[in-house]
Amino acid sequence: MPRYARKRSSTGIYHVMLKGIDGRDIFLDDEDKEKFIENMLKARDKGNFELYAYCLMDNHLHILIKESEGIGTSIKRIAVGYVQWHNNKYGRIGHLFQNRYLSEPVETESYLLTVVKYIHQNPLKARIVTQLADYKWSSYLQYLAAYKGDNSHIDPLLIMEYFKIQTEFESYMNEPTNSECLDYKQSSKYTDEILKNIIRESFGINDLIDMPNDMRNALIKDIYQSTGVSIRQLARVLGIGKSIVERALK
Repeated sequence: MPRYARKRSSTGIYHVMLKGIDGRDIFLDDEDKEKFIENMLKARDKGNFELYAYCLMDNHLHILIKESEGIGTSIKRIAVGYVQWHNNKYGRIGHLFQNRYLSEPVETESYLLTVVKYIHQNPLKARIVTQLADYKWSSYLQYLAAYKGDNSHIDPLLIMEYFKIQTEFESYMNEPTNSECLDYKQSSKYTDEILKNIIRESFGINDLIDMPNDMRNALIKDIYQSTGVSIRQLARVLGIGKSIVERALK
């Protein structure tokens, strides 16, 4: 598959997404997320980029930054230290993130605000929380702290220029949106455990053992289309071979 040149941003601002390789989780507990944020802030200090927003999900993350040294160098600074720490903690080797990060330039004020909202609403769309303020692994709470005059580890002033008071910011961030930034259909919306719960609660099954093939295939297709997860993750959660899922979707 050819590797296309990344679009350059005239503003220097980029929306970046990093995903776990093969849809795997990159954060297994709170300590992992804390360590990633710590490493990201160290990378910001060394690379002198501005950090406008972020959201850490179990199997992917979003960052909104303004480059100083080049977007690729900044992302490498952010990722490498965490990967080394993660692999050492869990006794693993090899890649943790999908080889090539996704990025898009942010060229307009309206799209800048759209991206910030999109990033902060990730936990809502994944049904992890029902209120943005209940999710501690995004920059949303950092903005609320900044409005109160408390310490914030992001660079909030650019976004705060558009919302002079906290209630304006909260109102905008909580407005429903169907925006799909990065022009990418996220295939790994849920952790394995969340997906298992969705399948159990929405489809009323725990496994596919002893189910007739035609019924099993129809159910696999229904789950796949309604959740948008990857074939690999669906096979893993259902405890069946990837080829079985692929045949069911033909």
